[in-house]
Amino acid sequence: MSHHVVLVQGGGIGTDQAVAAQRVVAALGVAIDWQEVPAGLAAQEKNLPPLPNELFDQVRAAGVALKTKLLHPPGGGDENYNIHFRHDLGLFASVRPIHDFAGLPGRFTGLDFVLVRETTEDLYAAIEHEIVSGVVQSIKVVTEAACKRFFEFTFELAKAQGRKSVHCIHKANILKMADGLFLDCFRRVAAGYPEITPKELIVDNACMQLVSKPQQFDVLCAGNLYGDLLSDLAAGLIGGISATAAVSHGPGVRVYEAIHGGLREWVGEDRANPLPLLTPTMHMLHDFGHVEQAKKLRSAVESVLTAGLVRTYDLGGTAGTRAMTDAIIDEINK
Repeated sequence: MSHHVVLVQGGGIGTDQAVAAQRVVAALGVAIDWQEVPAGLAAQEKNLPPLPNELFDQVRAAGVALKTKLLHPPGGGDENYNIHFRHDLGLFASVRPIHDFAGLPGRFTGLDFVLVRETTEDLYAAIEHEIVSGVVQSIKVVTEAACKRFFEFTFELAKAQGRKSVHCIHKANILKMADGLFLDCFRRVAAGYPEITPKELIVDNACMQLVSKPQQFDVLCAGNLYGDLLSDLAAGLIGGISATAAVSHGPGVRVYEAIHGGLREWVGEDRANPLPLLTPTMHMLHDFGHVEQAKKLRSAVESVLTAGLVRTYDLGGTAGTRAMTDAIIDEINK
């Protein structure tokens, strides 16, 4: 069976990372019909719109996309193509699995929890205006409909993964109306899942708990701003960009995303770390039902990292993207 996947190519080092992901998937024997579509910088370099309507139509039709980070031209405008992409596809929840790799230095080992971030509203609605000169107001948007959809998704995810608890991260002690509504929706939805323990944690305390005792967490869920900050904090616990991935969900759509990318002018050709795209690829294979292949890929990556002989420059080595990918494929083929 062949899977149809839209490969959203954002340019820069994503060019090398995408080739690595395709080679690894082929080595695992998984048949994927890749439909590569340029976006962001990659599209602009071909004199195409950065986010054409056809891109969204193609992703909706396929239902699944693997996405490199969408880059901007050097000195480009203020628009964030990645946020625009998620907004136009209706992606409302971003799932960040926090699971460390053997061989990758991190603050903790043995972590296995999930952070779920609501991605449609909050301060990221970007509603701002200047009241008078020198005074700017930014509006935080929280709606009951979006909160209920988000929490229903979160609890269904927890149930499907056999998780035992869900922490709701908030600041309702200060933002009594906005975060108060968020928390109230959490409590109402949680009541429908008696097998999962609902827990509540103020966001500043959540930060302290994450860096001191992260093993206590199973699922954390948060609004857009808190979720953005906490997901990067959690990534720092397990070694940073090499161990992280985002799986963004919308109506009938899943997008497996690399959350790190850069210009080739900064990093260099064939110098990119392939892991920021290989990690979401693992989750994509798992969700397709290729559980053993996903495990094999993780094991191969961990073997290469543990041996420490073939690493890209950002991981302290001298290998290029192709060489590190070759080493991972060699482990797959053993």
